[in-house]
Amino acid sequence: MLEPLLASTNCERVLIFLAARDEGYLREMADFFQSSPAPLLKQLEKLEAGGVLFSRLAGRTRLYGFNPRYPFLKELKALLDKALSFYPEDLRTALLESRRRPRRKGKPL
Repeated sequence: MLEPLLASTNCERVLIFLAARDEGYLREMADFFQSSPAPLLKQLEKLEAGGVLFSRLAGRTRLYGFNPRYPFLKELKALLDKALSFYPEDLRTALLESRRRPRRKGKPL
């Protein structure tokens, strides 16, 4: 949807993923979009170099998120939220679902 504006499907994927989940790591994004990690990494590095994203290490995993000091962050998030509202319901639900680990054994629903 934003590909003509961003000039890259992978850039759109990275930004939409981070807009929906606030932060994430490369393999998580690649697995979600069933894509190779290499083009996503290229976009993550490009966006980080441009100051749009920041990264931090959590153990051996590099987490990416939006840079709070980016001057157009509010406008960018508004655009991404609007674009996310036009995504198919199943994809939007999957993006917004943030369970990271399985349910504890025996825990009631």
